[in-house]
Amino acid sequence: MENLNIKINGVAVSAPKGSTILEAARIAGVEIPTLCYLKDINEIGACRICVVEVKGARSLVASCVYPIFEGMEIFTNTPRVLESRKQTLQLILSTHKRACLSCVRSGDCELQRLCKEFRVDDEGLYDGSRNKYEIDDSAAHMYRDNSKCIVCRRCTAVCEKVQGIGVIGANERGFITNIGSAFEDGLGETSCVSCGQCIAVCPTGAISEKDNTADVWAALADSSKHVIVQTAPAVRSAIAEEFGNAIGTNGEGKMVAALRRIGFAKVFDTDFAADLTIMEEATEFLDRVQNGGKLPLITSCSPGWIKYCEHYFPEMTENLSSCKSPMQMFGAIAKTYYAEKMGIDPKDIVMVAVMPCTAKKFEIGRDDEDAAGVPDVDISITTRELARMIRQAGIKFNDLPEETFDNPLGESTGAAVIFGATGGVMEAALRTAVETLTGEELPSVDFVDVRGTAGIKTKTYNVAGMDIKVAVASGLANAKELLNKVKNGEESYDFIEIMGCPGGCVNGGGQPQQPASVRNTTDIRALRASVLYNLDESMPLRKSHNNPSIKKLYEEYLEKPGSHKAHEILHTSYVKRGLYK
Repeated sequence: MENLNIKINGVAVSAPKGSTILEAARIAGVEIPTLCYLKDINEIGACRICVVEVKGARSLVASCVYPIFEGMEIFTNTPRVLESRKQTLQLILSTHKRACLSCVRSGDCELQRLCKEFRVDDEGLYDGSRNKYEIDDSAAHMYRDNSKCIVCRRCTAVCEKVQGIGVIGANERGFITNIGSAFEDGLGETSCVSCGQCIAVCPTGAISEKDNTADVWAALADSSKHVIVQTAPAVRSAIAEEFGNAIGTNGEGKMVAALRRIGFAKVFDTDFAADLTIMEEATEFLDRVQNGGKLPLITSCSPGWIKYCEHYFPEMTENLSSCKSPMQMFGAIAKTYYAEKMGIDPKDIVMVAVMPCTAKKFEIGRDDEDAAGVPDVDISITTRELARMIRQAGIKFNDLPEETFDNPLGESTGAAVIFGATGGVMEAALRTAVETLTGEELPSVDFVDVRGTAGIKTKTYNVAGMDIKVAVASGLANAKELLNKVKNGEESYDFIEIMGCPGGCVNGGGQPQQPASVRNTTDIRALRASVLYNLDESMPLRKSHNNPSIKKLYEEYLEKPGSHKAHEILHTSYVKRGLYK
C-alpha cells in the first residue's frame, strides 16, 4: 500500500494513502476528540469537535472525513482549534438538558468528559430558545429523552447500517431537527426489535435501558419471596469493565460473590439452561433432518433476532426452533422442577435474570413464557444495572473473593459458556449432534470454522455420511442478507445460528458502554469472546450431553429430550407480526 508523507504538529508521519487526518493522527499517537464519528458506521463530520488546522486551508477542517495528501501539514492543538472545540461544546450545551447529577450517564458521558477536558466553564453562554420534548418510554426495554440528544446520529446509523432496521432517524430540519420514529410514533409502536445497539453507541444519556433495579431491591426486601438470580454467559466477560478492569477480564467469580452479598437466596448460572437448550435444540434438529421437517432450523436464543424474524421474515417463523431461550428455560425449570424440589410455591419465587441484552426486557413479557402459570422470569436487568446495584450496595467488586455458582442449577459445560459469542450456539449444538449421529466421541470438540467476529460464516460438515451445511450470522443486517439468499434459493442450509447483536451477546445492548474512542480502535467483541473460549477450554466438561445435572433433570423430571413434558415446559411459540405492528 502506498504511503503519504505528512506532518502533524511538526512531526513527520507516514500514513497509508486514503487515510483521513483522524486516522493518520492515531498512527502518530495523537488522539483527536470526536463525538459523532463511528468508524465505518457514522463518518459524517457533523459535530465539528474533531476540527484541525491544515496549512493553506481557509478554514478548520473536520479530521474524521478530510483525506490526507502528500506534504500536508496539520495542527491539532493550536489556540484556534482549542477555542473552536470549546465553542462547539458550548453551543451543544445551549440546547442540552444539563441534569448531570440525575443522569444515568453522569461520570460516563462523552459530552461531559469533553467539556471537562476543554474547560467549558460557562455552560450557559449561548442559552436561548429550546425545543420541548416528551420522554418516549413506549418500548418495553428503553426510553428516549431528546432533551439530552445532541443529534450526532450515531444511533440512527447503527439502527440502519448495522442492524438494517432504520426505525429511528432525523425528523424535521434546522433548529428543530430531532431523532425519532416516522410520524412521531413512539418506539414501542414501531418494528423496533429491542436490541439496544442504539443505547450502546449513544454518547450521552439521551437513550438508556429502563432501570429495573428498584424492582429487584423491593423483591429482596420482601421476606415472603424466595429471590434467585441467573447470569448469562456474556455477563462474566464484561462486568469487570464496570469497575476499571481491562476489556477481556473474566469477572465470573467476583460477580458470583457480589450477587451473594446483594442478598439473593441462590446464585445460578444460565449456562445450565444453555446446556439444556442444546439437548432440546439438537434433538429438534436431528428430528427435522431425519424425518423431513422444516429446514433450515434456525436458533431461537436471541430475543432481538426472534422479534426481527416476526416483523421482517414472518414466513420463516416456522423455521425457528421452538426452544425457549436459555434465560426462559432456566426460569421455567426454576418454577417447576426447582420449586417442587424445594417445596416452594412458584408464585413465591422471584426469578431475576442478569443479561447482556436489553431485548430480554421485552422477552419476559411474551406470551407462552409461563410454564408454571406465572412468568418464567420476573425481572431482567442488564450488566450495567447489576453494576449499579453492586455500587449501591457498597460492595468493592475488585476486592471480592472468587466464588462459584450454586448447584444443581449452576453446573454447566464449556459448550454452554460459549453461547455468549457468535457461533457459540452452533458449535455447542454440533458437539452434541455429531456425537449423537455418529455414536462416536469427537477427537476434537473445537469447531473453529464457526468462530470469529465475521458477520456471516458458513461451513459444510460431513457427519455419518450426510453433508450438514451450517451458517452463522450476527447483526441483523447480516441476518437479512443471509435469509434473503435462502428465500431466493441462492443458498441452502440445514442449520442456521443468528444473534441479533454484532459479535453475539458479548456485544449486547446491555453490556458496559465504551466511548467511541475505544470502539473505533479496539475489537471489543473479540476480547470479550476470548474470556468465554478460554473458560470453555479450561472446563472439565465441554459437551452439553455430558452435564450430570442435565442428565439428572431428564431422569427425574423431563423423561428425555423432546418429550411431551419437555415441550410443555421448555418450548414456546411465535407471532407473525409484520411491519409497523
